[in-house]
Amino acid sequence: MIKDFCPLNLTMNLIGTKWKPLVLFHLLDGCVRSGILKKKVPDISNKMFTQTVRELEKDGLISRKVFPVVPPKVEYELTDRGRSLEQILRSLDAWGKEMSSD
Repeated sequence: MIKDFCPLNLTMNLIGTKWKPLVLFHLLDGCVRSGILKKKVPDISNKMFTQTVRELEKDGLISRKVFPVVPPKVEYELTDRGRSLEQILRSLDAWGKEMSSD
C-alpha cells in the first residue's frame, strides 16, 4: 500500500465536483442520450457538461457510444466501475430528500 494513501481522496478526485455525482446518478437507470442527460442536470452549461462527461469517461466511470447518423446521436452509460457507486449515489439522494423535508 502506498504510504499516506487516502481512499477518500481518490474517491473525491473521481466524483467530487458539482456535476459528476448528478450525471452519474441520472445514468443509474440505464443508457441515456446526451441531450436528455444534459436536460436532467439543471443549470449545467454545454461546456461544463462536455468537460464532465469527458472526465467521467477518462476515469472509466461511464462509456460513450457514438452512432454514425446525421444528426449525431451519442449515448452515455455507466460502466461496471461507475455502477459500483450506485449505493453511494442513492444514499446521497435519500439524505437530500430527508434534509429537504425538515
